[in-house]
Amino acid sequence: MKALVLTEYKHFELQDLPQPKPASHEVLVKVQAVGICGSDVHGMDGSSGRRIPPIVMGHEASGIIVEVGDAVKGWEVGDRVTFDSTVYALDDWFSRRGMYNLSDGREVLGVSTPDFRRQGAFAEFITVPQHILYAIPDNVSFTQAALVEPVAVALHALSLTPLTVNDSAVVVGAGMIGLFVIQALKIAGCSRIIAVDLEDNKLELARQLGATDTLNPKTDNVAARVQELTQGRGADVAFEVVGAGATVNLAIDCVRKGATVTLVGNLAPKVEIPLQAVVTRQLRLQGSCAINGEYEAALQLISSGKIDVEAILSAEVPLDEGADWFQRLYAKEPGLIKVVLKP
Repeated sequence: MKALVLTEYKHFELQDLPQPKPASHEVLVKVQAVGICGSDVHGMDGSSGRRIPPIVMGHEASGIIVEVGDAVKGWEVGDRVTFDSTVYALDDWFSRRGMYNLSDGREVLGVSTPDFRRQGAFAEFITVPQHILYAIPDNVSFTQAALVEPVAVALHALSLTPLTVNDSAVVVGAGMIGLFVIQALKIAGCSRIIAVDLEDNKLELARQLGATDTLNPKTDNVAARVQELTQGRGADVAFEVVGAGATVNLAIDCVRKGATVTLVGNLAPKVEIPLQAVVTRQLRLQGSCAINGEYEAALQLISSGKIDVEAILSAEVPLDEGADWFQRLYAKEPGLIKVVLKP
């Protein structure tokens, strides 16, 4: 089968690899669409430590089942499916308590670390365990289904965050996940959704998708403007969707006393925080890790049209053009947000 392989940092090759064979509880999926995630783009240079070559990346995908293991039940050849990015054990202590995203020994599709290597979906075929599969609604395309994973990441972040109808929210980072967070906040009934980003084109898209206000740190005193927009208190909640020290601190600066700041981005392994401000203002800082059962809701919201995934879609291209598009994304080409590869 054809596969796009990260053979060394910043270098891809389209290779012929053996077609995988599903184990007894696995299915073989013929990949129809797979998105290039921001974590893949940042991982290709080695900075994250989670894409050690050689590796077939890709964890946002959809396709058609073409073979099932002998113990698989409820799934058949021809089923249209997408799947979670996390591969976890059902009998893990955390999984049993409804926290499979935190399970010990979990693996992520298309990720390689010193602890594990799991081949991903930048290929014609991929095997996945049946318990991470989800059926694609008839009115949802393969491309739309390939974007379910980042929608579910956004929904998980909201599920952890105390929200009340009419609350105000700040979203720092209007990239793909941030734009899905904004749409989910609109559905949740937030009355003021303030998007913050350095790129005006992303802020314009954020406004189209539900942001009531947009701020650019290049031209705006963001924290002061948020105060003005929230009766001088600060926002009720903030979502940091970048993962850098400056943006984490900006999110903290934007919220009121007693607020919650949910950290979704994780580009930097370490950041400094204003400890005294967090303590004396009684702020709650929390991480949001991956997905924990939000796939079904994400598919339903896409199917109903309540969440628009195609608004962030920049291009659909063949798998053999993937290396070039990775470089364009890595170079931060203006206006480029989401690229979907078609094996």
